[in-house]
Amino acid sequence: MPRIDRAATAVLALLALTAAACGGGGAKAKVTPAPPRPTPTPVALTPQLAADRFRSWSVNDDVARASGDERLALSWVVDGQYALTAAEFRKASHNGDPVPRFTYGKPTFYVPKFQEVKTYPQWFVAAVPRTEQGKPKSERTALMAFILRSPGDQWKLSLETDLDPKAKPPKVVLDGQGYATALQTGDTSVLIRPRDLPGIQATIAAEGPSSVASKVMASGPVTTGMNADIQQARKKARHQGLGFSSVVVATPYPIFALRAEQGGGLVLYSLFRNNSLYVKSKDRPKRKPPIPPEAAHLLDGTVPGYDIDYTETLQLAASDPANPKNNANLPKADVIGYFGTISKATAPTPKPS
Repeated sequence: MPRIDRAATAVLALLALTAAACGGGGAKAKVTPAPPRPTPTPVALTPQLAADRFRSWSVNDDVARASGDERLALSWVVDGQYALTAAEFRKASHNGDPVPRFTYGKPTFYVPKFQEVKTYPQWFVAAVPRTEQGKPKSERTALMAFILRSPGDQWKLSLETDLDPKAKPPKVVLDGQGYATALQTGDTSVLIRPRDLPGIQATIAAEGPSSVASKVMASGPVTTGMNADIQQARKKARHQGLGFSSVVVATPYPIFALRAEQGGGLVLYSLFRNNSLYVKSKDRPKRKPPIPPEAAHLLDGTVPGYDIDYTETLQLAASDPANPKNNANLPKADVIGYFGTISKATAPTPKPS
């Protein structure tokens, strides 16, 4: 019988282990299944819970701003507020400035009473005095809509807009327990269904005071005033030998609507204003469009082509009166809150002809 030395024995043992690991007849390793994740328990939304979540949010937002931690700040916002927050950090970095921080006064909470604890998304609105630190004259009443999309998620700020200092907001109706009433976006008890407010405002921005939509929405800085601003920007571009276009459109973001006194509503919603500054065909390739100063922080300083596209995210609050029975005394909806800035800018590379 041939002699097998120790080295050969070790090789044979290694081959046997390898075969077993590859399923060649050896014992299979026992796999222990991971324990199932516990399902988060839904928690009823109450005014007290809203107050607690607002405090948590404001503390975390301030920590993020104080430290310049954009990732942390973005983890506490969603929807239009996400785009605006990212642009805010980008602008501060571009200008070499600290990110603005805010001091909040005593908030008032408008908390809808959902019929089922398991109803999602859940949301509430906080009306709160807000002052930018270092600017004592900057105090405004902010309307802030927070949203929770599932039990396992965290409450995030979806929309923030600032009331016009001269505006008289409708008084939101609260029941004996401090709950507000949410309006469906298709509610017809108000003059303009909440889901139609963005489209009505966009129509006035496009057509101006002569628009039929002006019969149901009042003139103001972001209705007929936005139309005037678009006309002025187009005129300025024409004097520079450039073209300019601007289109206001609705967003996919949530609409937050609350019942107010006398059958009206307070509605929070968003719009996009898509702008384009471009060199006319006859002047290409002799010149490039100048970068608008308000969009410089979102571009890298170069324009490879002949177009600069930039989008403003606008967040708004409107007073929506009750739908009148007598059309002869038709009231008007009024945009009473506005906040917005450029949240996206691109300078596309020309396509090969």
